[in-house]
Amino acid sequence: MVRHLWVRLPRAVDPAELPALLAAGRPGPLPEPLTAPVDTARRLRGPFTAAGQLVLALAPGASGALLERHQVELLSVAPELRGELGAPRETLTSLAVPSERTRFYAGVRTERLGHGVVEFVHARLRERGCGPRSLVVRLSDADHTDLEFLAALVRRTDPALLSVVICDDGTDPGAPLSAVLREHAEETAVPAALPAPLGLDDIAAATRYVESDCTADRPELVAAYEGLPAATRAGLHDRRADALGALGERAPVLGAIPFHRERGEDPGGLGLATLEKALNRCLDMGFYHATIDLSQRGRALIDPAAAFTTWWVFTTKMTTSLMMLRRADEAEVFYEELIAATESPRGHMQASYARAMIHTRHRDRRDHVRAKGLIKQAIAFSRLLADDTDASVFTTVFHQNGLALVEMHLGHLEEALRLVTEGAEWLDRTIAPGAHALHRSVLVHNRSQLLAKLGRTEEALACLDQVIAADPHHPDYHLDRGNLCHALGRDEEALADYDTAIRIGPPFPEAQYNRAELLIEQDETDAALAVLGYVLELDPELVDARVNRAGLLLDRGDLEAARADAEHGLAIEPDNAHLHLVVAQILAETGDRAAAGAAFDCALELDPDSIGALAGRAALAHEAGEFAAALADLDRAVRLAPGDPAVRFNRAMVHEAASRWADAVADLLVAEESAPEDEDITSALDRCRTTVAAGHAVNHPAPR
Repeated sequence: MVRHLWVRLPRAVDPAELPALLAAGRPGPLPEPLTAPVDTARRLRGPFTAAGQLVLALAPGASGALLERHQVELLSVAPELRGELGAPRETLTSLAVPSERTRFYAGVRTERLGHGVVEFVHARLRERGCGPRSLVVRLSDADHTDLEFLAALVRRTDPALLSVVICDDGTDPGAPLSAVLREHAEETAVPAALPAPLGLDDIAAATRYVESDCTADRPELVAAYEGLPAATRAGLHDRRADALGALGERAPVLGAIPFHRERGEDPGGLGLATLEKALNRCLDMGFYHATIDLSQRGRALIDPAAAFTTWWVFTTKMTTSLMMLRRADEAEVFYEELIAATESPRGHMQASYARAMIHTRHRDRRDHVRAKGLIKQAIAFSRLLADDTDASVFTTVFHQNGLALVEMHLGHLEEALRLVTEGAEWLDRTIAPGAHALHRSVLVHNRSQLLAKLGRTEEALACLDQVIAADPHHPDYHLDRGNLCHALGRDEEALADYDTAIRIGPPFPEAQYNRAELLIEQDETDAALAVLGYVLELDPELVDARVNRAGLLLDRGDLEAARADAEHGLAIEPDNAHLHLVVAQILAETGDRAAAGAAFDCALELDPDSIGALAGRAALAHEAGEFAAALADLDRAVRLAPGDPAVRFNRAMVHEAASRWADAVADLLVAEESAPEDEDITSALDRCRTTVAAGHAVNHPAPR
């Protein structure tokens, strides 16, 4: 079987060395290279260093339709393409100026972007119509975004079409890549003797090292660099930063330039400024691991006593990123540090609000009462600072929105709706229409969510229409509107919204999953299976998709595939009652009655109201002649779903087997009312009525 390659080298090597090393160290040749080797070293381009290099190599010559389809992903990893791709599909989130940025991308966005780049690569291979190719990657000091991207590329790419060759220096690349490599790649060691010396003097060798952005792992270059006086090294870094800055839009502002400036002659001035520029961009793009790294590097250059405001900025952007990555405990430690370092009411106000969000949104074990106290503390500070400016009004509305979230989590939906509605009306009354467009849309969206929870679905839908009119390129809004349309029975509109959410953004497993559920309801089984297969390609750990696909495969009689999905899902979520039910049904189909009974028991221990498990266990009891046990389960099932024709029919069959004819007829009449076209029900009803008419229908007591 053809597999990808995981090449373990004894040392770090330059990408330029890799083709010769691989040719000498492997028994057979690699397919023709797709591009030159790419490098993951984050000091080159920052986030998506390898993905950006690959996109820049493949985008020239791509069809306009392909570039348009993947515009968001391509511009996110290679912003240099903006001239070629035209104006991006902006959202209010991406357009918001820093002072109005109140919403950030979800932590999973970079994973979605990586999947989008993978699909662009696959499509580009199809456009070219070329034979097998190889892609050599030097894995070294990679940002988390590249690890996600490479994991998706290796897992989702057919190695017969593109062989991905990951070359590292023998160290474990870590999550999420190492597990994927162990499953999908052939691990091999390749010798790499030290290259011959270049014969350069110290200045030339050090210059060459700096011009590689300090990624050239040749001992002689590193030694020459480290042997120079600090001032000389700083000058080399500044000259390199100047040269890179002269590239204009192609300048590596997230990677190499801040790397060099913080090692240049003015690290606390120009160095800190370039770090802050990169920091702001990474936070806005949802590159949270990079934001944390840049924040830590910036904090190392700042004396809080001398430049508290700058230190505060670097710290709070780090805490925001930690929260978005669900590392709330780490974030709270830094907030404790912040409030201990200042007596500023504004600083304490901001910290109180952020800590409230930690306790009501970002922790696994949440404390909404504590969050409410903290948000009230933030409101108290804001009142102390209140004036008649737009900024003061906005701060009050912003805090009210946070309080509304806490009230919602506490179950006080009407109060939450009042706070959100009042806040939106206050902004409309006091602030110019064009200001704070992002937060206005957030308030209307939050109002929609609260109205939906209160059952006021039509009003919720009207709010979403308003939000989408203002922010049409935000995929999540189309997903939400699709869900509301589906709840109202407007399934064609729901499908259209799901399709829009899928089309305008990077790969979106949630929208695909919801689309699959709707297709299942419409009995479009083939289409639903195809969509679920794609969902699981994007996210193999999505247990709900495993449940749905296993159920469809079971209905089709593909027991082996259904069981594989069920077992995969149970490895992730051992207490999933639905998957235990699937296993039980498969065991019952294959005649393993004892194991099936145990699996039904397990499903019911986890979910006592599982109608499928009750019906399945009753069927086993019925087949064994244990009518009392069967009726006990079916009686409970009928109490849970009195109008379900299948449950009524099953209980009628037990009643018939126990000669309880009147009870059988009663159940069959209810079943017929719900499913008048079901021939099994009408046939059984005719049979039981005939028995009654013949005078043989003595209704025996229920079996015990």
